[in-house]
Amino acid sequence: MVEFINALRNPDIAFLRYALIAGMLGSIAFGIVGTYVVARRISYIAGAIAHSALSGIGAGLYLQIKLGIGWFTPILGAVISALISAMIIGYVSLYARQREDTVIGAIWAIGMAAGLLFLTRTPGYIEPMSYLFGNILLISKNDLLLVGVLDVVILILGALFYNKFLAVCFDEEFARLRGIRVGFYYLLLLCLIALTVVLMVTIVGIVMVIALLTLPSAVAGLFCRQLWQMMIFSSLFCMLFTALGLGFSYIYDLPTGSNIILVAGAVYLLCVIGNSLLKRRKT
Repeated sequence: MVEFINALRNPDIAFLRYALIAGMLGSIAFGIVGTYVVARRISYIAGAIAHSALSGIGAGLYLQIKLGIGWFTPILGAVISALISAMIIGYVSLYARQREDTVIGAIWAIGMAAGLLFLTRTPGYIEPMSYLFGNILLISKNDLLLVGVLDVVILILGALFYNKFLAVCFDEEFARLRGIRVGFYYLLLLCLIALTVVLMVTIVGIVMVIALLTLPSAVAGLFCRQLWQMMIFSSLFCMLFTALGLGFSYIYDLPTGSNIILVAGAVYLLCVIGNSLLKRRKT
């Protein structure tokens, strides 16, 4: 890792510092929202939102390159498509009579199909693999600023409505009896997940986004009893996984997103095995 640390100090390798900063900033939001996802057990919804973001990415590239609309960036398109998908899934889950899993599957498939269609119609060579599997090394200053802004929004909303989200995640019936608008806060939580998913797409891509959303929180859940403790440790674990994955990818010239996920998965498996062995010894 000494080689990686020295590279971070090199003024000619600014992209590496941008990647690490983006990972650290994003980890805060990942830890907070990922804790809610794990606690509420809605990782499948997060998966549908993540894959639907490809339609916004494709639309952003098409509008920029084909139509010359420079301000409509792929990340902005991903934010819009992810929020729309979150609202559709939320409304169907709360108010419609359609099967929730059917709608989730439809959004998952349609989002991917629309995204690939936009990418194929965009002039020039577009590499879809960088969006499917991520490339944190391509993050620019503008992307870093957007990640920071989205991070602040998630932190503010997460702090303001902490108790409401806690009630919605663990006991909806009790929350309704207390007069809490469960539907509103559930939709708001899905929107936070959508924003966090967009942050993750820039780091590990669409395909592996669920792993980074859930694994740090799952590891933290093995050691924490309070939700706020789980959020803190989940964010720290996510920072650690991102830094280690980025370091290994630089040293051994490996795909960054895959490395981050493999590090997170290895730590999770070791923690689960270790926790299981400790319980057996106690019994």
